[in-house]
Amino acid sequence: MRMILDEFHKTTFARPTASIQPVGLTTLVNLPTYYELRWPARGFEPGEPDSTTLVGRRVDIEPVFVSATYIFGDGEALGPVKTLGGPHPTGDVIHTYRSKMVAPVQINATYSGRFRVDGGAWITIPDTVTIQGTPSNLTVAEARARLYQN
Repeated sequence: MRMILDEFHKTTFARPTASIQPVGLTTLVNLPTYYELRWPARGFEPGEPDSTTLVGRRVDIEPVFVSATYIFGDGEALGPVKTLGGPHPTGDVIHTYRSKMVAPVQINATYSGRFRVDGGAWITIPDTVTIQGTPSNLTVAEARARLYQN
């Protein structure tokens, strides 16, 4: 098991990224902003096994999503939670900013895992790792209403 745990910790896990709506990395003060955890093409995401050879045997190690922590960049965070969030209007990770700023947004993911030897049955790995997500700077702007008379 020690060798499996070592390989689990050597796995190149996918670093979570934040998909944010409204799009374009700009939102408004007092506007609900929706977040969704996305997996980049690089690294191993949940359900995507990494294979190696240990003592002459093929070992597959598969990341399993445990939870996410959403860091909104204004001093507030949500998590750990088991949701990946989602887009407007059905997403369940929503945050409303109260002032103008550039908010460093980040989602961190915690993985557990499972392994199998030579294509056998999957066995749970008794450990977890937390991978810090790729940060994004979200501009929180303030809109001002103006009345014009013709």
